[in-house]
Amino acid sequence: MSDGEPPPLSILKRKPRFTVAKYLPIFGWLPHYTRLKAVSDIIAGITLGLTMIPQSMAYAVLAERIPQYGLYSCFVGGFLYIILGTTKEVSIGPSSLMSLLTLQYTRNMPQDFVILLCFLTGCVEFLMGVLNLGLILKLKDIDYPCTRNKRDASRNVTIKKICWYFSIGRNALIVLISSTIAYQFEAYTGTIPFWLSGKIEAGLPKVSLPPFSSQVGNQTYTFFDMCAHYGLGLGILPVISVLANVAIAKAFALGTSINATQEMLALGLCNMVGSFVSSLPTTGAFTRSAVSSASGVQTPMAGLYSGTMTLLALSFLTPYFYYIPRATLAAVLISAVLFMIDLKIIKLLWKGNKMDAIAAIGTFVISVFIGIEIGLLLGVLFNLILFIRLSARLTLQIVNCKTRLGNRYMMLKSKNCLYYPAVASFCEKVMSLAENDVPLIMNCETFNNLDYTSIKGIEMLSKTLNSERNQFWLLHLNSDTMKSFDILTDNKYIRLIENEESIADILYNDTLSSKNSEDRINIITKKVTEINHEECLLYSNSQQKDSESNAEELTLISSS
Repeated sequence: MSDGEPPPLSILKRKPRFTVAKYLPIFGWLPHYTRLKAVSDIIAGITLGLTMIPQSMAYAVLAERIPQYGLYSCFVGGFLYIILGTTKEVSIGPSSLMSLLTLQYTRNMPQDFVILLCFLTGCVEFLMGVLNLGLILKLKDIDYPCTRNKRDASRNVTIKKICWYFSIGRNALIVLISSTIAYQFEAYTGTIPFWLSGKIEAGLPKVSLPPFSSQVGNQTYTFFDMCAHYGLGLGILPVISVLANVAIAKAFALGTSINATQEMLALGLCNMVGSFVSSLPTTGAFTRSAVSSASGVQTPMAGLYSGTMTLLALSFLTPYFYYIPRATLAAVLISAVLFMIDLKIIKLLWKGNKMDAIAAIGTFVISVFIGIEIGLLLGVLFNLILFIRLSARLTLQIVNCKTRLGNRYMMLKSKNCLYYPAVASFCEKVMSLAENDVPLIMNCETFNNLDYTSIKGIEMLSKTLNSERNQFWLLHLNSDTMKSFDILTDNKYIRLIENEESIADILYNDTLSSKNSEDRINIITKKVTEINHEECLLYSNSQQKDSESNAEELTLISSS
């Protein structure tokens, strides 16, 4: 702690246990929470609230809902993320992508469908966290444009600070100006030439259980009918929400590791509890995170102040929200996502990997002209096909070797594990090498977790090549894979070698066992002759050295 920084607040003096801080991250940073950090979080929270309030209303309109439902979606996530969140810049609330997906699956349906979708999305996300599925999210770090100018002249500091405050609160400022213009039109002319947001119900939302049935006209939708109406949305929304949230956390983590499983748990609880106050499906948003980062946020406690501002707006400002033009909310949406358009990445992808560029362009075009759901599914399917295509190509490194006893063999080694798409090509390659009538030894160091098809393929190879004489051996097969072989195969034809030192003796003994008695005698006689010859050479060399040493001694004596 620096000299000028106030001492930590004495809220929690004892260091919590690791397990508690792991699942409740607030116990990791709260003992070190200082007054200086509290002031920074208050400033960041208020600034974030000025951005979040108009944005959330715009996101609700994007989902074809009343703007007040966007406000209902802001405060619960902020409050819960204080306790469960791991990244201080992340702000849970509605987003453009989640609003579009919500519209996709609840179009022309009552609000009950949106609330239940939020609840089920949270349940799936929480289940993903319980099952520790954060391990599958190996996402690439996402670059976020963040520039800081440290060479400001002193005379420009005040001007730049004023410009900074205006830029951070520009959404609230433009909403205020446009609402004032609309109000003045009504006051002086009696008409308003804009399409307004409409009347927003004042006060806090009612707390109630999510609806598990709904009445649409004369038709009653049961819980299962509503789930059937969502279709693939029950899987797509949670996955997209988690991916977006973890990507944002990675973008602002500054190289530190992100606990994706904890983010799943936090996001799931935010959506589950949010559904009790009629929330839309929520996740993190880049714009809100950028505002928090630029405002100097220190901890997730900033969500307390931004959520409180939303509650105050619902309590006192809803009559004035009536005059907000829809065009203003549309402008807020456009400005929120405009900076995310990155055309340079397409050029880089085309130069680096054309298949990635085709996948990105195809997903974008299909999402725009056909639908987000179809675009995402086809994008995932295209990349899955590429993955299977690459997995079907197993590159074998082949080395011709010879043992100390003179036996020749081929050592085969793969850089990656053998998976089922590559089994057919692997078997064909090994069978073609077996035509050279040389023993083949497969180094299985990379075969850590073989599937059923791979194990049966190796069994077929062993049975074909080892039925008459041993020609195919497995080296360095780990214990888990050996256990799988014991369960799934007939080990009659499986030949194992534990280490390289055993290769010479095993191949030599195998050669002897495959010959008849006369051939064995000839081989043994040949080996004995070779050994005797080597011993004779060693003896003659030693005799020659002795004679040379004696000659040197005689020379020294004669010279003396």
